[in-house]
Amino acid sequence: MPRLRYRSKTPGSRLEERFLLLWREAGGPELEREFRFHDKRRWRADFAHMESRSLIEIEGGIWVNGRHNRAAGFNADLEKYLEASLAAWRVFRLGPDQITLPVVERLAGILRHGSAQDSRPIP
Repeated sequence: MPRLRYRSKTPGSRLEERFLLLWREAGGPELEREFRFHDKRRWRADFAHMESRSLIEIEGGIWVNGRHNRAAGFNADLEKYLEASLAAWRVFRLGPDQITLPVVERLAGILRHGSAQDSRPIP
């Protein structure tokens, strides 16, 4: 499949920027931003780790009746994530409460090493 990319003209959201700050602090591997993972649809993932075929989605607006928790938006997200999974992408979804250093460190370790080194739940 060809590598399709779309770069947004606007900077990432505050949540995406917070995630990146923690990702760098955790020593996470290189990520591609706004990665277009589907060759026919215009779907993009917020971040992609190419080596492990992992997509990271930052879900904003969940407390303000945003796109992700209204029926049409939620259903569209389900379609997008299903297609990503069927195309052998692993999808990690993070909301505001998951963008913490312990979670980001654990995710970085999983992508760096290819499997969960520590299967304990995050406190």
